[in-house]
Amino acid sequence: MTANAITLFRLFLTFIVIAIFKQHTYIDIACIVTILIIFILDSVDGIVARKHNQTSTFGAVFDIAADRIVENVFWIYFASITDFIPLWMPIVVVTRGILTDGIRGIALTDGKTPFEMMTIPWTRALTSSRVSRALSGLSKILSFTFLPAVPVFEKMQLNADFLKVFSTTTLIIATIAVAINLIRGVPVLVDGWKYIKNSSQ
Repeated sequence: MTANAITLFRLFLTFIVIAIFKQHTYIDIACIVTILIIFILDSVDGIVARKHNQTSTFGAVFDIAADRIVENVFWIYFASITDFIPLWMPIVVVTRGILTDGIRGIALTDGKTPFEMMTIPWTRALTSSRVSRALSGLSKILSFTFLPAVPVFEKMQLNADFLKVFSTTTLIIATIAVAINLIRGVPVLVDGWKYIKNSSQ
């Protein structure tokens, strides 16, 4: 299976999850496991691309676009089905994505891929380093497995005190994930500013 096929499969699984979630407790649990698989596959497609020399401009752009779709869909969906995730969270994430992807699009017209446009050491570290990518990935995995777990636990009528603690913990994790999302968007604005100026001349 090619890297792009894996990316496409991730998108397919994402829409399957939101289509069948909240149908039955066992289905919901399967959906949570599927979400975990979706984010594991995000790492797999990159490994496959490098191992089989399938890296390309299209692949880089498609991978980022798929990441954006997965994140936006889950943020919007889980904010809509839970009563403790504020609306500003998906709004901030979507807005950040539109801005950074727009800048990356401008850089692409200059022949620079999303990763090639990052030239300053600290901006490259924040967007491409293993630590940064690991923290970002972990925050998303925790957010998008904890968020659907809340309604599942409520349906199972677990202890009220446990539910309160779990919901609060989930909100904290989601807030951290949004913060990391914003922080990792700053380097794109910094390194992308020269492309914005050149395009306006």
